Amino acid sequence: MWKEENNSLIAHLEFKNFVAALEYMQACVAAIEEANHHPEWTNNYNKLSIKLTTHDAGNIITTKDRKLAVVLEEIYCQLV
Repeated sequence: MWKEENNSLIAHLEFKNFVAALEYMQACVAAIEEANHHPEWTNNYNKLSIKLTTHDAGNIITTKDRKLAVVLEEIYCQLV
């Protein structure tokens, strides 16, 4: 699901519709807040792109990114 690209972890997800994409985003909020590590993401109808990088570390991939990626993938697998 995740690819390393330009010092970031990137995921491109597709859902059955717009509502399902938003439900996934909402389901991720608690984990994102708990990690205090907020992704960059964009939503276009049923497609969602997520980018994880650690700005405080000079815009590179860190353990924070990898841990959050695992959690976001687990949530995705539960919903689709």
